[in-house]
Amino acid sequence: MSYSKKYPWILVALLWVVALLNYMDRQMLSTMKPSMMIDIAELQSATNFGRLMAIFLWIYGFMSPVSGMIADRLNRKWLIVGSLFVWSAVTFSMGYATTFNQLYWLRAIMGISEALYIPAGLSLIADFHSSKTRSLAVGIHMTGLYMGQALGGFGATIADQFSWQQAFHSFGIIGIVYSVVLILFLREKKGTDEIVSVAPVSSNDKIPLFKGLGLLFSNISFWIILFYFAVPSLPGWGVKNWLPTLFAQNLQIDMSRAGPISTITIAASSFLGVIFGGILSDRWVQKNLRGRIYTSAIGLGLTIPALMLIGFGDSMFHVIGAAFCFGFGFGIFDANNMPILCQFVSSKHRATAYGLMNMTGVFAGAFITDLLGKATDAGNLGKDFALMAGIVFIALVIQLYFLRPKTNDFADVK
Repeated sequence: MSYSKKYPWILVALLWVVALLNYMDRQMLSTMKPSMMIDIAELQSATNFGRLMAIFLWIYGFMSPVSGMIADRLNRKWLIVGSLFVWSAVTFSMGYATTFNQLYWLRAIMGISEALYIPAGLSLIADFHSSKTRSLAVGIHMTGLYMGQALGGFGATIADQFSWQQAFHSFGIIGIVYSVVLILFLREKKGTDEIVSVAPVSSNDKIPLFKGLGLLFSNISFWIILFYFAVPSLPGWGVKNWLPTLFAQNLQIDMSRAGPISTITIAASSFLGVIFGGILSDRWVQKNLRGRIYTSAIGLGLTIPALMLIGFGDSMFHVIGAAFCFGFGFGIFDANNMPILCQFVSSKHRATAYGLMNMTGVFAGAFITDLLGKATDAGNLGKDFALMAGIVFIALVIQLYFLRPKTNDFADVK
């Protein structure tokens, strides 16, 4: 097999590591609260900790559509390299923070830099892979996110054994070094990988901003996809940011144990889910254009009973079993979001479209992160987790009824 035929999978491997670092650097904070609040007293309040987690999401959300527009117009290689370098430098710098305000603003900067990656990375993978391998490729890439989430859970372990400052320093330096690796091996699809500056992909490919937005917002299917993406983001982000706390409370164990157990359970099950969902979707869509829709619906359906059991389970078997079911289902859902988008939106607008999707999902996540912080202080964290199952069911029904693709890969760019 020639290098050009291998490269789509080499690209997935390269970006898999970036995805891992993306989630590892943001996730580790959620497990290090007990260690950090000794030095930073404001973190003793769950409400303040929720604010610290939420500022990242609000900034990340506002930046996501902007990042998508940038990725549709500039060289995605250099966008990804720059994004990785900046958020890794921010992670490294967080090890020197001594006040709540310093952590707060560093998290805001991290939100800006990390937002630049996902639309660029996923649109690059979608461009390099045909409809026969797209869901699997996206799914494998998503496993990097889950692995990063799992490794982020060890932030508490490192903080417990050494210090929370050392955890930030260690993870930050890894990303800075890897950005150099990307400079050497990452390529842009449209023949601009030899351009060293962050320049437009091509003057012929430059898309008028408002024309692209107009095409997206006049597409009813895109509005449905936005809603369908946003609603599951409520439990998705809730699990990422508050499941370690829920595990510690329900199972009455230390955060140094609850962090790794919760994040590894979700990561391992999600890993299996995206691979299963990617393979099933790529095969099903060859026989039925709604194959990706149905595969995604199966995954989302699994999260509904899982959320109820996560909220009310009080034994190791119940809570870990529910978390595994949630992760597996959410992985199937995750693997098919970009491939479903490709059935309704042309390649010239996919990064912008995914940026808008990311914005709606992250805003939902910021809302639920703040809400669950208050619920923790009030002693209602488990109950609020269980209530999210109802709104996920509504999103599932709407998706199945309204989304009816007419093609496997929407290529019309008029």
